Amino acid sequence: MGRRKSWREKLYDAQGLPKVTPLEGKLRAKWGPGTLLVPSPVEILEIMQQVPPGRVITQEEIRQVLARRHGATLTCPLTTGIFVNIVAWASEEERLESGTLLAPYWRTLKRNGALNPRFPGGQERHRHLLEREGLTVDTRRKTWRAADWQQHLWVPEA
Repeated sequence: MGRRKSWREKLYDAQGLPKVTPLEGKLRAKWGPGTLLVPSPVEILEIMQQVPPGRVITQEEIRQVLARRHGATLTCPLTTGIFVNIVAWASEEERLESGTLLAPYWRTLKRNGALNPRFPGGQERHRHLLEREGLTVDTRRKTWRAADWQQHLWVPEA
């Protein structure tokens, strides 16, 4: 059995991505006619790197920006979520090894401002990093949310 890839190796392993394909079969039944973008991890990284301090972006916003850039109907939500997590873990890996940060991953939220429990340190660390930048986190439910995320939303140019 071979050695496991590091998070940074996973981040830079494009595997023929990005690619735009027609929506067919179950995907077409779910989303209708059009095209689906499967982004590359580096495209996700590049957007996450741009989010300014005290601002946030959602995975949905990232998907919309990438779909526009590639002329696709939509961007795959599953791969986007996976690649956001790879960026987070690769960033932590880089920070621990060299003291530099690839991207301020904590500024990326899930749908409706939800914190990402799969980020390094889970919701607790995600909360701490957001609050350090002036956001408020609502912890009254199982899924914690940035209470004021819409006021801090940042959307990049396409």
